Amino acid sequence: MKRMRVIPTLLLDRNGGLVKSVRFGKRTYIGDPINAVRIFNEKEVDELILLDIDATVDSKGPNYAVIEDIVSEAFMPVAFGGGICSVEQMATILRSGVEKVVLNAAPHGNPSLIGEAVARFGSQSVVGGIDVKKSLFGKYSVFTHSGKRNLGKSPTEIAMQFERSGVGELMVYSIDRDGTRVGYDIPLLQGVASGVGVPVIACGGAGTLDDFIEAHEVAGCSAVAAGSMFVYQSSTQGVLINYPTRDQLDDHVFSRLQCNLESRTL
Repeated sequence: MKRMRVIPTLLLDRNGGLVKSVRFGKRTYIGDPINAVRIFNEKEVDELILLDIDATVDSKGPNYAVIEDIVSEAFMPVAFGGGICSVEQMATILRSGVEKVVLNAAPHGNPSLIGEAVARFGSQSVVGGIDVKKSLFGKYSVFTHSGKRNLGKSPTEIAMQFERSGVGELMVYSIDRDGTRVGYDIPLLQGVASGVGVPVIACGGAGTLDDFIEAHEVAGCSAVAAGSMFVYQSSTQGVLINYPTRDQLDDHVFSRLQCNLESRTL
């Protein structure tokens, strides 16, 4: 069985500071992202996702200096999203050492953007970002611009559109679960993952290691991402950059996934 990836997601504000949000609204300043990256290096994390959550809203491009500073300290593969609207910007970002770009809002205004990026850099370098909110009536809709602009389309519709354009994977982010640590939105993830053939990264709501298992086994996600779970102490909300040890992941996640897989094949 291919091992599921467990990915910290770091949110950057317009000043390049590390912040954590709740439902894409209230923010808490966490500190210097470089310090967080150095700790994640020691934890030997699988990958790292950096998202500039103000760039698109402010109609600004990526802050290359901040990206370069952070990536220069990272020992793991890094994906970056925020403010990207051209292939030239992607090229600059990838040259800095970033391995993947996350495209969220721009492809909806420029439908050919993903195809151009895939043709130049390969599908493995392009991630489709899908931010989703549920209405009072239980309908899922995709939002852009840090949850401020409703596209009026379903996440499955956007996921299939991104897949047809050639993205290598999708990152599905629940706005409603962001920063809550109440668990992933499994029906949302299940609906997207069952409708596409590319890997899906779950994001928004992770609070325990069991949430990782559920996202993989029930929803069909290939990877899980988390923010609050990796930057807060669970009991006091005090800032503590952390990540499960390799033994914790092996004992409580990967071994259980393997055992469950073997039991289903008997």
